[in-house]
Amino acid sequence: MTPETAMAQLQGALQVALIVAAPMLVAALVVGVVVGLLQAATQVSEPSIAFVAKLVALMAVLAGTGAWMLARLVQFTAALIQGIPQLVG
Repeated sequence: MTPETAMAQLQGALQVALIVAAPMLVAALVVGVVVGLLQAATQVSEPSIAFVAKLVALMAVLAGTGAWMLARLVQFTAALIQGIPQLVG
């Protein structure tokens, strides 16, 4: 395996990781900002409100996109395993 192929495989893995993590990160960001604005407007500073809101949002996103995330990870892993002979040889 040459350094170029190793870097290409690492780049592909990082891209898949970012693509799979993006829906959860965006949901947590949006909910955090909205809850923060609401807490600032109402002068309520209870950290458990933001935690529960993010938890519910992340569970909803995971329920909606979990199958897609798993399929994407399985597809990448299968392609990586099938490419082992070309990487070694």
